[in-house]
Order: sequence, then structure tokens, then C-alpha cells
Amino acid sequence: MTEARDLINGTLDIPSLPMIFTRIDEAVNNPRSSLADIGRIISEDSSLTARLLKIVNSALYSFPNKIETISRAVTVVGTQQLRDLALATSVMKLFRGIPPDLIDMEAFWRHSIACDIAARVLAALKREANIERFFVAGILHDIGRLVLCIKNPDWMRAALGRCHASGELLYAVENEELGFDHAAVGRVLLESWKLPASLVETVACHHNPEAARRFPVEAANVHLADIIAHAMQLGSSGERLVPTLSSVAWERTGVADGQLAAAIEQVDRQYLEAVEWMAPKGSV
Repeated sequence: MTEARDLINGTLDIPSLPMIFTRIDEAVNNPRSSLADIGRIISEDSSLTARLLKIVNSALYSFPNKIETISRAVTVVGTQQLRDLALATSVMKLFRGIPPDLIDMEAFWRHSIACDIAARVLAALKREANIERFFVAGILHDIGRLVLCIKNPDWMRAALGRCHASGELLYAVENEELGFDHAAVGRVLLESWKLPASLVETVACHHNPEAARRFPVEAANVHLADIIAHAMQLGSSGERLVPTLSSVAWERTGVADGQLAAAIEQVDRQYLEAVEWMAPKGSV
């Protein structure tokens, strides 16, 4: 991990989490904060408020009555869940200016959205608690690749060219040439942001779910969700091929063949609406 950490600590600045999310997170973790306190903090950011209200009124939740205020959303959805949704939508606005010949940011966020929808759907099928944590992990799983584009664009351009010519998996080339991949870079970034250990390990192990020790189900879930997003060709993170499915991850998810088909149908139904209300303005 030393090399990946050095990449994060190099000369070029890596974005910090928005202050509004930091304040929301502190309030959620403060036992003295009330639901009203958390609602007031979110309401200070009109753009975030609008995005969160779109999410909770979408097919993702299918509440019978429209939720018109953040205070109501906090009550119905829950503080930790709304915090996770705020994190997912906030991070998507951070990375700007990456050359399109490296990463098509529209395609990148479409892939991330497809992965987060698939991760949430798979978690719901297995009745996992707080399924928004799977949703956030889906959004963040490839974020290390954006760091590689910022920190080492010439290398990334050459690696993409090699994969295009040879048909190799990009993350395999990252490991071969750098000694680590974008998942390891993502791990260091999330640690620097002081995000929960479950998110850190899930992102770090989404291509190697066998290595997940503390959160094996979460890592297996996002591993499978990533494969679903690639197989459905919903966006692109720069990877041209469908990653190899881990048999260990498949067993850990506990998803049956019939459930997988149902999950894919749900992802297909929810994807376009999710892109509309989640993608950063101007990116799609």
C-alpha cells in the first residue's frame, strides 16, 4: 500500500470532501443532534436538498406519498441512510477537468450509478440492513481510477492503449505495471477522507473480494454489482471487458440464478431515472 499512499500524498491536490457532508456526518454521529438539526444542515445546500428529495421520491423508494421537505425525508428514510445518500451525490461533483481521452466522465458516472443501483438491488433481495451503504460503495468503487488519471495521466493513457490493443483487463495491467490497482488507490483516498471501514474495505476489495476479512458480504455484493454494470454495458470506467466473476463472491452474496435475473430487470428499470437525478449537472 505504500506506493498507492505516496500517489495520494503527491504534489497534485486531490479533492477533499465537501464541508456540507462533513457537517452532516458530524451531526449524525453526535448523540446531542436532533433530526431537526440534521435537516437544517442539509437544507443550507439547496442543490443537495433538491437531489436528495428527487432520490427519496424516486422508484428507488416508491413511497406512497410524495416527500416534500428534508425534515420529512430525515424522518422517513433515516439519518444514517440520508447521510450516505448525501455522500454519494456529493462525491460525484468533486472530480473535474480529467481529459476525455483518459476517462469520459459522463460514461464513468453512468457506470458508477449502474453499479450503485445494482449493489442496492442485490442487498435488498437478501434483506440486508441499511442498504444505502451498498449504494454508496457502488458509487465509490472505481474512484481510485480518477486519482490515477489526475496523478499519472501519461501512464494511464499508455495503459488504456495497451488494453485496447491486447484485450487485457485494465485493473490487471495496473497491478502488473504499478504493483497496485485503482482499488488500492481508492482505499487510501477513502481512508484519508476518514470514511467508514466498511466502505474502505469494500472499495479496496471489489476486484479481489476473497481478501475482504471484516466485510466480506459487502465486498462480494459490489464485486457482483460491478460485473452486472459491465455486462449490461451501462457506462464505462475505462475498463473495456467484463471483469472475472469470483466464485467465492458469488457464494457469499447468496444470490440464486432466478434472483439475478430479477435484479438485472430492476437495474434496467431504475437506471435511467437514477442517472437523471444523480449525475452531476453538465456531466451527462
